[in-house]
Amino acid sequence: MIEAPSVEMWQMWVVLAGVGLAIVFYCWDRFPIEIVSASVVAVIMVFFHAFPLQTDNPTAGQLLSGFANPALITILALLIVGQGIFQTGAMDGPTRWMLASYELHPRTTLIAMFAFVFAVSAFINNTPVVVMFIPVLAAIAKRMEQSPSKMMIPLSYVCILAGMTTLIGSSTNLLVADSLFTATGNSLGFFAPTGPGLFLAAVGLLYVLLFLPKLLPERASMEEALKGGDGRQYIAQLEVTRDHPLLGKSPVAGMFTDLPDMTVRMIQRGEHAFLPPFSNMTLQDGDLVIIASTRQKLQELFSANRNLMKGLLEASDNDSPAPGDRLAITEAVVAPGSRLIGRTIEQIGFRHATGCVVLGVQRRSRMIRSRMGEIRLEAGDTLLLFGSSGAMKALRADRDLLLLEWSTTSIADPRRTTAARIIFGGVVFLAATGLTPIVLASLLGAVGMIATGCLNTRQAARAVDMRIYLLIGSAFALGTALETTGGADLLASVVVNAFAPFGPVVLMSALFLLIAALTNVLSNSATAILFTPIAVGAADQLGADPTMFALTVLFAANTCFATPIGYQTNLLVMGPGHYRFGDYLRAGAPLAVLIWIAYTAYLTLHYAVFGG
Repeated sequence: MIEAPSVEMWQMWVVLAGVGLAIVFYCWDRFPIEIVSASVVAVIMVFFHAFPLQTDNPTAGQLLSGFANPALITILALLIVGQGIFQTGAMDGPTRWMLASYELHPRTTLIAMFAFVFAVSAFINNTPVVVMFIPVLAAIAKRMEQSPSKMMIPLSYVCILAGMTTLIGSSTNLLVADSLFTATGNSLGFFAPTGPGLFLAAVGLLYVLLFLPKLLPERASMEEALKGGDGRQYIAQLEVTRDHPLLGKSPVAGMFTDLPDMTVRMIQRGEHAFLPPFSNMTLQDGDLVIIASTRQKLQELFSANRNLMKGLLEASDNDSPAPGDRLAITEAVVAPGSRLIGRTIEQIGFRHATGCVVLGVQRRSRMIRSRMGEIRLEAGDTLLLFGSSGAMKALRADRDLLLLEWSTTSIADPRRTTAARIIFGGVVFLAATGLTPIVLASLLGAVGMIATGCLNTRQAARAVDMRIYLLIGSAFALGTALETTGGADLLASVVVNAFAPFGPVVLMSALFLLIAALTNVLSNSATAILFTPIAVGAADQLGADPTMFALTVLFAANTCFATPIGYQTNLLVMGPGHYRFGDYLRAGAPLAVLIWIAYTAYLTLHYAVFGG
């Protein structure tokens, strides 16, 4: 029988109705999530100010404490660490290697790629991981002559499954751990979710591998070419220096293997110009290598060889972009009547004048075979430019050049790659070993990313998602209201009375199914905060281990596969995969049911072996 709470019943029912109304507004998507979250907090504070509880009325400090909650601070700090990994391209090396090996071992490479995604997503926020791998999988889909719709949802699902396996794999896990500690004083260890999480992930990965491809649509990709991938040839110049990757290299059958898919048109050594074929020639310090290449291949060359990029960045100390500045490659056309016409790039002093480096020159009328610095510009020439985003913006007002902003592509700054990797490894080590609390480890990582120049303060601020901040803070306020009015205990009593006669396994299975359904229409973070106190209350009334009930909430709240709004990675892949809402329901609903069945089986085995 359900026991009536000690506070006035009407206040409890008003709060329960308010929670239901908040869920409706969150799911409705009619108003921005920031407005809904701020309104929820304001309404709760007004209610308890106008109609205070007779005992233990929550103060404004208690209702707003969620905005300074250690779990929330940890999530925001990890977002900054993940952005630092993305901004510096710290994971670009493995991804490029996998893409390069695809031609030789396509199936093995694809499996290795998803395994790498899984491993990384278990320890950092998976949003930047998805951002990094979307273009890689799009390129693989193109080589396979397949639609990208066959690969994008699997990418998102693998990241979500990996997030179940460690305490920092998902923001949901941290919020559940914090709610459990607040309610019971019990702590979830870093690897507490790992055992059952790996089991559920294995079941989910089998589904992704064997069944998901058959459920995904085969949609044609957009006909427009990738930026810079249209085959236009640029004339570019590489200067061989003492630490250059080309130093000491010789051609094989007239081709330089370190310059794939590029044509070497001339090598300038001092006053002498050497034309192909370059037999018995070894590149020396000071040589200028004149090449013809597409923009895409030039971009891949500079991204793959950090020394080439560093040479560009450090060529001029005065004009070099500061660490943390966003770097980009773009195109600009020499305007008719421009003052640049008839002058060479050296005469113009282009880098000092604009802060950008000219990587290449493209001229449709004829092929150029000379040093780039000796090319006299003509109206209609297209310049391939490299520099900071600030320098690109400054070119908007330049009347001599027509900036093609649609062609701008951001690239990672390689100068802080090692620092970003060390910081990321340090955060994982400190959190996994327990040498410091997770909140301290994540804060140290965020500060380290900014202090070492992996990010500047603007980029760090952009990494902090205000929607997440307000949503989680408002969910804490709702949870506090539920607890103080007795609403959480009432809901726990209803669940216990309905399912307790069938044992803890059935009770937790029913909780899992309810939370898994809600997490696909409501934020998984809000679901975790609202249901952890309810699950802990149910465990207390049943006399069971609250940790297992908290883990049930953790895994159920991560079962967000059936809608694009269920998790941010689902939204990220929606455009590149050309998906519709129904595609997620068709692909993700069976996976959610399968995870529920697998977790019920795990609970049955757990209680059969270890008891209650």
